[in-house]
Amino acid sequence: MSTFSDLMNLLLCFFVLLFSMSSVNEEKMEMIVQSFQNTFSVLPSGGTTVKQEGSLISSGISALEQFDVYFNASTAQTGDERNQGNNADSAQSNVGDAGLAQGIEHSGETDTSEATEMTKEEAAKKLEEEGLKESEQMAENIEAMMGQFGIQDMVEVDFNGQYVVLTLNGALLFEPGKAEVKEEGLPLIDKLSQILQTYSTNMIQVEGHTDNVPMSSATYENNDVLSMYRALYVADYIRDHTSLAPSHIVSAGRGEYRPIADNSTAEGRARNRRVEIKVFNSLNSYDID
Repeated sequence: MSTFSDLMNLLLCFFVLLFSMSSVNEEKMEMIVQSFQNTFSVLPSGGTTVKQEGSLISSGISALEQFDVYFNASTAQTGDERNQGNNADSAQSNVGDAGLAQGIEHSGETDTSEATEMTKEEAAKKLEEEGLKESEQMAENIEAMMGQFGIQDMVEVDFNGQYVVLTLNGALLFEPGKAEVKEEGLPLIDKLSQILQTYSTNMIQVEGHTDNVPMSSATYENNDVLSMYRALYVADYIRDHTSLAPSHIVSAGRGEYRPIADNSTAEGRARNRRVEIKVFNSLNSYDID
C-alpha cells in the first residue's frame, strides 16, 4: 500500500506539472461558463449579469443579493410600455439601479395620468352629446303636448345639453310691479303643470327675470326681490296643483342681470320681464346652480 500511495502521489504531481505548463483556451472556457450560466441562472430568460455600481455580478448565489431590486425595476413598466414591445430582456439591459427604476415608475405615472386625462375629456364630450340628445327629445315632446293644449304660441321652447327651458312673457302672468299670478295667467300655468308632471323624476327650476328699470314699493324693494317672489309664486302654484315632489321644484330670482333683449327699447324690456321654467334632463337633474 505504501508503494501504491507513492505512485498515486507521483502521478498527481505529474499531471499538476503538465497543467501548469499548458495554456488554457479562454474562448472555450467562456463558452463553458456561459453554458452553465444559461442553465442555472436565477435571472429570467437565462440572463447572465446585472451591472451594479461599476461591477458585474455573476449569475448564481451572488446575484440573489440584488435580485429584488432588479425584479421591482423591471416590473415598474406601465401597460402601455409593455404593449409597445419592451420585453424583459430590454428591461434587464436598461435597468441599472433603484434610481433608474424610480425614474421609469415616474415616467409610467405621467403616461397614465395623460391617458386618464384623455379619458375624462372623451367622457365629458360623450356626456354632453347624450345630454343634448335627451334634451332635444324632451323639447319635441313638450312642444307636441303644448300643441294639444293650444298654448304653443304663448311659450317659447329652447334646449341645451342640460335642460329644456320654457319662457313665459311676464305680461301674461303679472300686473306691473306685482308678484302674484293674475287670474288670466292661471290657465296657462295649469296646462304647463300637467305637462311637467310627465317629468316627475327630473329637477325643475323656476326663474324670475325683470328689466333694468328701477322699482320700489312697500312690498318689493327692488327688481331682485320682485323677481324672486314671482318665481316663488309660480313654483308654489305648481307644487300645489301637481303630484310632483316639492323637493324637485326650486325657484330663484335673477333680477335684471340676465337679459335676453336690449333694455333700451320697450320691446326689449318687455321680453326681459319673463319667467323661465327649466326642466333638467336625467343626466343633469342634480346639477342646478
